[in-house]
Amino acid sequence: MQAAPVRATAIPSLTTALRAVESLLMSGGQRTARRNAWTSVLEDRRRAKDRVEAQRVLDQALIARP
Repeated sequence: MQAAPVRATAIPSLTTALRAVESLLMSGGQRTARRNAWTSVLEDRRRAKDRVEAQRVLDQALIARP
């Protein structure tokens, strides 16, 4: 009985597969624009989270004030 042959190349991750499809469907400029837009969305979310946290701290400071 022989062992199954070892695969020489790794199966690509989902991210790698999606980027490959993206590169086939979009030009370089479109990819850059989409990635920049997504980075902006993530940064906006981070800032919104920071604002909520700052507001929470300020509200607690006002309640604790004698």
